[in-house]
Amino acid sequence: MGKPLQLTCNSGANPAATHTWYKDNQTLPRGSKDIYLFASITLADKGNYHCESKNKYGQINSTSVHIDVQYAPKLLSVSMSPSAEIEEGSSVTLNCSSDANPAAKYTWYKKNEDSPKASGQIFTITDFRAEHSGNYSCEAQNKLGRSNSTSIHLTVVAGSMKLVAAGSVTAVSVGIMILIAFLVIRRKRSSKPTAEAERETRQ
Repeated sequence: MGKPLQLTCNSGANPAATHTWYKDNQTLPRGSKDIYLFASITLADKGNYHCESKNKYGQINSTSVHIDVQYAPKLLSVSMSPSAEIEEGSSVTLNCSSDANPAAKYTWYKKNEDSPKASGQIFTITDFRAEHSGNYSCEAQNKLGRSNSTSIHLTVVAGSMKLVAAGSVTAVSVGIMILIAFLVIRRKRSSKPTAEAERETRQ
């Protein structure tokens, strides 16, 4: 991408032929010359090209040539699933995408760590723990260059099941305390008539 390119149409006609150029079967508005010149190839120039040669005796179409515009990775983006807070012990999946030709290869990094965490477009962390929290980014690379994404921050929160369990333990503890208090009060009340009866018998 960014380099010049020239297409040439040869027909060997007599009288000399005029030429019409086509991209993806659509006429190109550059006259009837036998040379089609790209001053600087861009992504928009990708497609299939052919020429048509014509004189008063007839016309003929050339075979088609495909222009494949290649470029380094760009427009990197990182997404995560689930997109909400990550519960401790659950799994989280990161996905890195880019616009590249040829297709890019992906490498995952965690901030402040030198070694890559994973390779491939998708990175899954199972059994997410506190030590997994941090900033993650991906690098996309092909033979024409490389590009890095912005980082995405992952942080762990207490699992809902643990919160439910903690609430259950608290409820059970409170229930036991209430039961003990009830039994103590009941014992005191039941002991009063017995004490009074003993006093009356002594009198």
